[in-house]
Amino acid sequence: MNDDSPKPAPAAKQANNPLHGKTLEAIVTELADFYGWDGLGERVPVRCFTFEPSVGSSLKFLRKTPWAREKVEGLYLFMLREMRRSGRQG
Repeated sequence: MNDDSPKPAPAAKQANNPLHGKTLEAIVTELADFYGWDGLGERVPVRCFTFEPSVGSSLKFLRKTPWAREKVEGLYLFMLREMRRSGRQG
């Protein structure tokens, strides 16, 4: 029997992925700490960030809404780049 199914990426390749091992809760918390809820709502304008924001409501929404989660993950990567450029530690 020939198994041509794709193999998972080796752990070494994931070492360069800043999202690897990060929970969505940690990402949302770090973004809220860095930008504040108002700043987060300006950058990703969804109700869970602009109206009575909380980590819990954000997680519930983001887990059901792939396009919003992608935006949040992209903003997180952008935040990490900005922190590296400015020499700021997270």
